Amino acid sequence: MGWHWSKGNMWRSHDPFLQEVVRFSLCCRGITLLMQVWFNLLLPDHNADAFSPPRLGAGSLGDHVVELLCGGLGRWDAEHFLFIAEHGYVYEHNMAFFPLLPIIIGGLARGPLVPLAGLLRLRSRLLISSAFLNCACSTLAAVSLYLLGCVTLQSRRSAFLAALLFCMSPVSIFMTTTYSESLYALATFTGLWQLHKSRTLCASAFLSLASAARSNGLVNVGFLLHSAVKAVVQRKGNCREMMKTIFAIILVILPFILFQGFCYVKSCLESNGNDQIPQELLTLAMEKGYRVHKKSVPAWCSISFPLAYSHIQSEYWDVGLFRYFKLQQFPNFLLALPVLILSVSTILEYTSSNLELCRTLGLGIVQSKPANGFYGPQVFVYVAHLAALAGFGFLCMHVQVLTRLLFSSCPVLYWFCSHVLHKNEPWIWSLKKSKTTSNPVLQLLLTLTSLQRGTMIILAYFLGYWVIGTALHVNFLPWT
Repeated sequence: MGWHWSKGNMWRSHDPFLQEVVRFSLCCRGITLLMQVWFNLLLPDHNADAFSPPRLGAGSLGDHVVELLCGGLGRWDAEHFLFIAEHGYVYEHNMAFFPLLPIIIGGLARGPLVPLAGLLRLRSRLLISSAFLNCACSTLAAVSLYLLGCVTLQSRRSAFLAALLFCMSPVSIFMTTTYSESLYALATFTGLWQLHKSRTLCASAFLSLASAARSNGLVNVGFLLHSAVKAVVQRKGNCREMMKTIFAIILVILPFILFQGFCYVKSCLESNGNDQIPQELLTLAMEKGYRVHKKSVPAWCSISFPLAYSHIQSEYWDVGLFRYFKLQQFPNFLLALPVLILSVSTILEYTSSNLELCRTLGLGIVQSKPANGFYGPQVFVYVAHLAALAGFGFLCMHVQVLTRLLFSSCPVLYWFCSHVLHKNEPWIWSLKKSKTTSNPVLQLLLTLTSLQRGTMIILAYFLGYWVIGTALHVNFLPWT
C-alpha cells in the first residue's frame, strides 16, 4: 500500500490512506465553511444572552464582507477567544479560556495578515486567521489520529476508517469555528502518538501545548503515569526513564500553573490602570456586571490555593458536582445522550472482552481477545481516559459540552465506531476500486439504505450533529 518508514521511524506521505485522510478532511472543512455561510444567511440570529462585546471603530466594506462570510465562526465561546486575541484578558470571566488559541490567531492577524490592516480591522483578520488555523489543525489532527491508530490498533484499515470518521465528526463545527478543539486534538493526538513511539520528551512537548489550549489537557498526565508504571511493573524502566517521565509530567502541568499565576498577578497584584481599557469596554462591564481587572481585588485571591479557573467556572457558569442536575436542564441531557450512550457502549464492549486486563489496570502482561484492533491491550488506557472524562463531565460539567469534550479528546470513540462499521460492513474492503470509491465512508453513505442498523445509527448521528449543529451554532442557538 506504499507505507514507507525511514530509519528514524517517521512516516512518509506515500501512503494512499494518509493521502485520502488529508483530502477528505479538507473537503469536510470546506463543506462546513460553506454550510455556516448558508445557514448564517438563511436563518436569523437568535438574541442569546451571551458574551457580545462592542466592535471598536467603524467597519469598512471589507469588514462587512468578512462578517458575511465568516461571521458564523465567531459565535458563543468564540467571542471570548476573539476578544482575548484583540484586547487581552480584560474581564475576569475571560480567564476561563486558555491562551494558546488567542496567542496564535493574534500573531497571525498582526503578522502575516498585517498588510490587510488598511482594508480590514483586527477582528476581521482574527476571524480569517482562526478559519485557516482550525482547518489546518483539524486536518493535521486527522493525520495524527490515523498514525496513532496504526501503532495502537496495529490495523491500518481500522485506523483509516477512524480518521475518516473524525473528519465528519458530530463536533465538526467546533473543528472549524474559533474554538480550541482542533488545536487541542492536534496537540493531544500527536503527543499520544509520540508517547507510543517511546519519545517521552517529544510527547510531553505536544501534551504541554494541549494544556495551554484547554484545561482538560491536565488529564493527559495520566497517559504518562500509566506508561511509567507499566514500564516499572514489566521491569522495562530504569532510573533515567523515571527522571524523564517526571520531567515530562512537570512540562505538561507547567502551562496550567503559569496561566494561573498570570491570572493571580493580573487580578490580585497589579495596581490601578483602568485608563488603558477603552471606555466602551468599561461601559459594557457596568451594564453586564462584569468584573474588570485592576478595579478591585476579588475574594478568591485570599484563599489558600487561589485558582482563577475553578473560581470562574463555579461563580460564572455554576460548574460543580450535581449542580447541573436540574429539571430545566433536561433538554441538555438529551442533547448529550448520544455521546453518553456511545461512551458507555465503548467502555462495556472493551471491558467485557478484557476482564483480566482491566483488573490489572492494563499493567500486567495478559493475553486479551485478539492482540490487535479495538480489543488490543494497548487500548485499555484510552478506555480509562474516556471513562474518567465522561464520568467527570456528566457529574460536574454542563453536560451538553460532553459531546465536543469527548470527541476532541478521546481517540477510542472513533476506534470503537470504526470497529462497529468494520464488523457490520466488511464488504467495504473487498470491492474492486473500479466499482467503488477509495473512501469507505463515502461508499457507506452511497449505500446508506442497505446498511446494518448499527452502521446507519452511527452515520446518522455523525451527519445529523454535523449539519444541525452547524445550523444552530452559527445563529447563536444553543448547541453542544
